[in-house]
Amino acid sequence: MENGSTKKITSSFIYFFGAFGGILFGYDIGVMTGALPFLQKDWHLTDAGTIGWITSTLMLGAILGGALAGQLSDKLGRRRMILASSFIFAVGALMAGISPNNGVAWLLFARFLLGLAVGAASALVPSYMSEMAPAKTRGRLSGLNQLMIVSGMLLSYIVDYLLQGLPHTLAWRLMLGLAAVPAIILFFGVLRLPESPRFLVKTHKLAEARQVLTYIRTANEVDSELEDIQNTVAVESGAQKNVTLGTLFSNKYRYLVTAGIGVAAFQQFMGANAIFYYIPLIVEKASGQAASSALLWPIVQGVILVLGALLYMVIADKFKRRTLLMVGGTVMALSFLMPSALNALVGADKFPPMLIVVFLSIFVAFYSFTWAPLTWVLVGEVFPLAIRGRASGLASSFNWLGSFAVGLLFPIMTAAMPQATVFAIFGVISIIAVLFIKFAVPETHGRTLEEIEAQGTNQ
Repeated sequence: MENGSTKKITSSFIYFFGAFGGILFGYDIGVMTGALPFLQKDWHLTDAGTIGWITSTLMLGAILGGALAGQLSDKLGRRRMILASSFIFAVGALMAGISPNNGVAWLLFARFLLGLAVGAASALVPSYMSEMAPAKTRGRLSGLNQLMIVSGMLLSYIVDYLLQGLPHTLAWRLMLGLAAVPAIILFFGVLRLPESPRFLVKTHKLAEARQVLTYIRTANEVDSELEDIQNTVAVESGAQKNVTLGTLFSNKYRYLVTAGIGVAAFQQFMGANAIFYYIPLIVEKASGQAASSALLWPIVQGVILVLGALLYMVIADKFKRRTLLMVGGTVMALSFLMPSALNALVGADKFPPMLIVVFLSIFVAFYSFTWAPLTWVLVGEVFPLAIRGRASGLASSFNWLGSFAVGLLFPIMTAAMPQATVFAIFGVISIIAVLFIKFAVPETHGRTLEEIEAQGTNQ
């Protein structure tokens, strides 16, 4: 049944549901933004550490989920693992929605389960999309994953905004519980998806691999691509059996693994999720407006993210990956550093606090069409087939480790120092990230996965 039900599936259906896991990723990144102020009021939460843990436990689960999914997908396939992730996500969302009153431990466990699923999706979807997409359009089609992520975020912001008039105890429960809906949609959509042709070749299912390629390639491309995949699998099959953590950092793979993991980690340590998780609290501190009444700001950020994702899909295959990352990272660094610089120049008493939010919007705009989508494009492109599952899982884990650290520490940092200072720290990290791209990351634009691997082995 795995591929027997896919005879009439179009490439558009495959790409759409292949990337739909991003909806889960995005919804749960965004939903806590609006739910947290109501949860704080309902449970009378005032401790910054507890607030940080409730937000960041999802990322803690995602660290483990990404690593496990990467390894299991090499054995069970990308498709089966995406199915499992959507089921676990639905269970976690429903558990969060029915948390007992003041049940912090229950909610933390539900958020951890959600993290397992979200971390798995963040590792599996880029690999699946990169293995399905042709090299000439891989950036744009992989960008579909980013569009799904930010659409999920915007959806969660809109849901939060629409539910804000409900009693506090009901509002946040519905916000969190409704995450089960996209998970159920994904589950039934993925039931009809084919497996990745590269995985099928690796498991000696050549007829099925050829069938899948006929859905997503022109007739004259099928045979040549199938031959390329077979040659790559043949070369790598011996090494695949003995892949360990040491293998990832051996001379053969170290350059590419360091590049992929580094980009994934920097995407989070640059501080984007501090904005996405805590924008109502940032606005509250800047303006004095209650966080539970500032839920229009997340929608503004969500619209910027969606527009940026659409822009990326237009320009993805027209510019080099490294160029977009360095330009985006530079502007993002300046957006974080400018509030501190202006604060020092004109004095804190003359500096309009809401100007911080304006600079954060500029950060979000450039992040949305550079680092947000390109991180996952690179993770899907840069790892050789022999180590792709495990390396993608490790990169996802480092990404979520950064997200966990930012989610946990940001409320503690802003309680201890001015917001402008906190963002200046992220600005310095952004500068370091740009230097990392310049000196440690290969260009992958317009090249086959096999050509990228060949460059890595020559470093």
